[in-house]
Amino acid sequence: ALDILQILSYLGIFVFAVTGVLKARTKRFDLIGAVILSFVMAYGGGTTRDLLIGIRPVSWINDNFAIIIVLVATIITFFFKLNFKVIKKLLFWTDAFGIGFFTIVGLQIALQAGIGEGYALIMGVITATFGGLLADILCNSVPNLLKPGELYATACLIGGALYLAMKFFKINAEISMIVCVLVTAAIRIYSIRKKLQLPMI
Repeated sequence: ALDILQILSYLGIFVFAVTGVLKARTKRFDLIGAVILSFVMAYGGGTTRDLLIGIRPVSWINDNFAIIIVLVATIITFFFKLNFKVIKKLLFWTDAFGIGFFTIVGLQIALQAGIGEGYALIMGVITATFGGLLADILCNSVPNLLKPGELYATACLIGGALYLAMKFFKINAEISMIVCVLVTAAIRIYSIRKKLQLPMI
C-alpha cells in the first residue's frame, strides 16, 4: 500500500512532468527535449535536496514507477494538442499544485532524515522550486523563483511552516499534509491573480 507521502510525491512528479512538457511546447522543443525538460522539472528539486542532505542514491534512482510517470505524462501531454491559452491556464494550475505537493514531500523526507525543522522547511522549498528553476535555466528564461509578482518560494514557506505548526500541535499528519498542499497552491494562485509581490530591493 502506498502511504500518503508517496501518493503526494507521485502526484507531484506527474504534475511537474506535465508542466515540463507544456514548457517545452511553449519553447517549440522536440519530443526528446520535452522528455528531458519534464524529467528536470519532476526531479530537479528532489535530486538537489537528496544531494544536500546526503541521501544516496538519490530518490528517483531505481524507482521505475517514477520514471514511468514521467514518460506517461510526456506522452499524454504530447498527444493533447492544446492552444496556447489553454496551455498557459494549465501551466498555472499544474505548477501551483506541483509546488504544494513537493513542499510537503521535501519537508517530510528531510525530517525523516533527521534534519532540523527550520532546515527541513528550506529543503521543502528547494524540492518544490529547484526543478522549475533548472528547467527555466535550460529554456533560457528568467526562473519563476526569481520573478517579482510571483510568491513562489514564499507560498512554499508559508505552506510548509503551517504544516510544522500543525505537527507541533499534534494534528493528524495526513490532514496537515493536505492542508499544506492546498494552502501553498492557494497562496501561489492568489498571488498571481492579484499580482502580489514582495518588496523590491
